[in-house]
Amino acid sequence: MLFFSVMKRKLFLIAFISLLLSSCGGNKNKKNYAELVDPMIGTAFHGHTYPGAVAPFGMVQVSPDTRIGMTWDGCSGYHYSDSVIYGFSHTHLSGTGCFDLCDVLMMPTTGELHFSNDISNGTSNSYVSRFSHDNENASAGYYSVVLDDYNIKAELTATERTGYHKYTYPEGQDANVIIDLTHQDKVLNSSLKIENKKELSGKRVSQHWAEEQRLYFVMQFSHAFDESGIVFNGKTITASEAEGQNVKGFVKFKDLQEPLYVKVGISAVSIENARANIDKNMSFESALAASQKMWNKELGKIDVEMMDHDDEVVFYTSLYHTMVSPNLYSDANGDYLGRDMNVYNSDDDYYTVFSLWDTYRALHPLHSIINQKRTNDFINTFLLQYKHSGRLPVWELWSNETNCMIGYHAVPVIYDAYMKGVDDYDVKYALQAMKATADSNIFGVKSYVEKGFLATETEHESVSKTLEYAYDDWCIAMMSKKIGDDEGYRKYIKRAQSYKNLFDTETGFHRAKTNNMWFTPFDPKEVNFNYTEANCWQYNFHVQQDVNTLISLFGGYDLFEQKLDNLFNESSEMTGRVQSDITGIIGQYAHGNEPSHHVAYLYNY
Repeated sequence: MLFFSVMKRKLFLIAFISLLLSSCGGNKNKKNYAELVDPMIGTAFHGHTYPGAVAPFGMVQVSPDTRIGMTWDGCSGYHYSDSVIYGFSHTHLSGTGCFDLCDVLMMPTTGELHFSNDISNGTSNSYVSRFSHDNENASAGYYSVVLDDYNIKAELTATERTGYHKYTYPEGQDANVIIDLTHQDKVLNSSLKIENKKELSGKRVSQHWAEEQRLYFVMQFSHAFDESGIVFNGKTITASEAEGQNVKGFVKFKDLQEPLYVKVGISAVSIENARANIDKNMSFESALAASQKMWNKELGKIDVEMMDHDDEVVFYTSLYHTMVSPNLYSDANGDYLGRDMNVYNSDDDYYTVFSLWDTYRALHPLHSIINQKRTNDFINTFLLQYKHSGRLPVWELWSNETNCMIGYHAVPVIYDAYMKGVDDYDVKYALQAMKATADSNIFGVKSYVEKGFLATETEHESVSKTLEYAYDDWCIAMMSKKIGDDEGYRKYIKRAQSYKNLFDTETGFHRAKTNNMWFTPFDPKEVNFNYTEANCWQYNFHVQQDVNTLISLFGGYDLFEQKLDNLFNESSEMTGRVQSDITGIIGQYAHGNEPSHHVAYLYNY
C-alpha cells in the first residue's frame, strides 16, 4: 500500500502544480518555448512521431521518410533506428497505429540521375541516401539533415499551408531534385506538369487507410531549371506533362552557386488552390521565423517553470505533440473537400485527421480550455461532415471515414465543449447529429440497443464497445437534459446503464457474454477479441460516466480501492495475442494506451 499512498500524493501534487503554474494568458515572460521542443522524442520505440517541420495544426507536415512499406513502427514515415532517407514528403501522421500519407516525395541529389528507391544492393544505384543523427537537427517548425551520399544539407520549415525546402549542394556538381509520386501507398492516379522553368504542378490520388485520398500540389523553385523531365512508366519522356499510376520527375541545375529554395503548396481541392495556398512574399528564413512565432504563441498558453531543464523539454514536447493535429484542411479561399467528395466553402477553418477514440479522453478536453476557437472549428467540421455523410466522424482521414477503432466519440467532444461554454455552433443541430450517429446501424449498435449489451456472437471487441457506447450515450443524455429534451434524456440515460449488464459480481470484472452466458474460459489477463487493444483488467474500470455506481458494484469504497491496488500490483504477464499498443505496464495497468488513461485518477474518488 505504500506505493499507492505515494502515488496518490504525487497525483495530487501534479494536479496542484498544474493549476498553480498553468495559465491561458499567453507568453508573459517572452520565453522561447519553441526551443524547448525536441521533435526527435517519440521517433523511436513505438512512438510513431515524425521529426519534420509543421506549423501548429498545419495542413503541411514536411518531414524525412526513412522507410517504405506499411510497417507498424514506420506509421509516421520515420523511425529513429533507420539509417537512410528516401526523401522529404509533405503529409505525415503522428502517433497513429496505421500507415498513410507521406505524399509527394522530393529528394535532392547530385551527379547521375537515379529514379529507383530500391536499396537492396546499397544506395549507389538509387536516389536514397544514408544519413547520421549526428548531422540531424530538429526543433518546433524546423528540421535539417546532411545527406551523406551527396553531401547535401537539407533544411525544412512550414507555415500553415506551405512547405519550405532549402538545399545546400556541394560546389562543382550538378544539382538535382527527384520528384517521386509513386512513393509509399497505392497510387490510383497521379499527374505531373512542368509549368515553366521554375514551377511544377500535379496531383496524387492514393489508397491505403484512406480509400481515396486526393492531393494537389504546386512546387515553386528559386532558380530556373537548366533541365527538367518526366519519367512515365519507368521511361523518360519528352512531353511536359504525364498522367497515370507511375509518374516521377526531375529538375537539374548546372553550377548552382547558392542554396536552392523550394516552396510547395498543397490542397485537396485543386492545383489552382494549391498555388494560391503558397505564401507569396515569404522567404525560407521569414517562414521559419513565422512558424516559430506561431509555436511560441501556442506553447506559451501554458507557462511552466521546472528546476530540471530536461523536464521542461519533455513537457513542451508533449504539448507540441498535442498541436500537430488535427490538421487544417480548408484552403486559403475557404474551399474544402467534403466527406461526399464534393467541394464546399466555409467561412470557418475546416479540419481533418480526427482520431477520436484516441483523442476524446484528453486531447480535446485540453483544447476546449486552451484552444476554444479551434474547438469550435473542430465541432463545426464535425457537423459539416454529418451534413455531407449522415454521421459524425469516427476516425476521419482526408475526407475518408476509415471506421477505425470503436465508439462514436465525436459525441463526448461536443458535450465536453458545450458544458465549458464552447458553443459557437448550432447546438440543436449538434444534438441531432449526436443522436443520428448513435442510432446508426453500424458496429453492432442495433444489437447493443436491443439487448442492452453486445455479445461475442454479434460483434468482436464486444465488451469494449458496450462500455464505450454506454459512455457516449450518457453524454447524449446529459446534453439532451441540458437543453430541455426530456425524451432524449430518458432514452439515452437508459442506454448509458448498459455497462452493468456485463459486470460479473462474482469475479468483479466486466466480462464478455456468449449466448447470454459468461464467456469461458475466463482469464482477465488474456488479450483477446473481446477487448480493444486491451485485456479485461485494462477495460474493467471504463465507466467514466458513473464512477459512484461502479464503486458500489465492486462492493464499496474499500473493495474498489483494493481492486485498483490489485490492478497495479498484479504481475505484468499477459496471455493471449500479442498487442504492441499495450505499453508502459505497471502490473496490469497500461500507461501507454488509452483505456488506462483515467484509471489512476479513480483513487480520488
